[in-house]
Amino acid sequence: MRVVTQRAFGGPDVLEVVEAPVPVPGRNEVLVRVEAIGLNPVEAAIRSGAFPLHGQPPFTLGCDVAGVVERVTGGVYRVAEGDRVFGMPWFPGTANGYAEHVTARSRHLARIPDGLDTVSAAALPLAGLTAWQGLVDGAGLTAGQHVLVHAAGGGVGHLAVQIAKALGAQVTATASAGKHAFVKDLGADTVLDYRDGDPADHVHDVDVVLDAVGGDVAERSLPALRPGGTLVTIVRHHDAALRAAVEAAGRRFVGVGVEADSAGLDALADLVRDGRLRVHVQQTFPLDRIADAHRVLEGGGLTGKLVVLP
Repeated sequence: MRVVTQRAFGGPDVLEVVEAPVPVPGRNEVLVRVEAIGLNPVEAAIRSGAFPLHGQPPFTLGCDVAGVVERVTGGVYRVAEGDRVFGMPWFPGTANGYAEHVTARSRHLARIPDGLDTVSAAALPLAGLTAWQGLVDGAGLTAGQHVLVHAAGGGVGHLAVQIAKALGAQVTATASAGKHAFVKDLGADTVLDYRDGDPADHVHDVDVVLDAVGGDVAERSLPALRPGGTLVTIVRHHDAALRAAVEAAGRRFVGVGVEADSAGLDALADLVRDGRLRVHVQQTFPLDRIADAHRVLEGGGLTGKLVVLP
């Protein structure tokens, strides 16, 4: 099979397509023929060495995959050969997802719902689970609450807006001016230009803030949170100083390091099936243009997600 590897840290050109044996699934695992691969900003940081999550090269990147189950082993009952599936295998370990085949635990996967194409399914797992685990599991967002979603036009943000609306929440979102119409179409009640002052200049007493940006966005958002409200950060989840500042201000801190979660995938699939969640893919690339895809990925300003087709 074809697989993308890198032998050193560096820019996008360190990524190379090579031939490798098809992996063999172990017990309670399945073999998936990959039809689409979702890209995530964290992969550019791992590739460059800025975030050496997988240790020293060589290694193969890739978290999000969608495809068809080709083989199941003993102990697997959730999926069967021929099922269309999507997921985020082994995360935060390496799934070796930039490849034509991957192995996975069956509980790292979910069936792709009717109405969701394979390309969109590949773009959903990491970003969708991050939004779900932050808003639902972490913040406990419920109907009638008010949530502020930062970077609402990005991969996590555009899904978070829709998840919050599906839960019955009021959504205020921040995005660049060029993405306002897109974010409004997702269901956001109010869209703010992220350059236009601090959040508290425009909104007050929100129940939940979702920070998908980093920098000082969390600190600048604290005055917009009601006492006892929840700050969810997907960027600074290990930041002890930020946690202390949030708690000193009388707010809850939730740092989300996303986990593989079949129940969460099933919940996202249900929202798709019900027509309450759609995935926006800005651009697709063939596998042999993986370096070009990474150039776009680390350029920032994405609307939704990027997908690579093996």
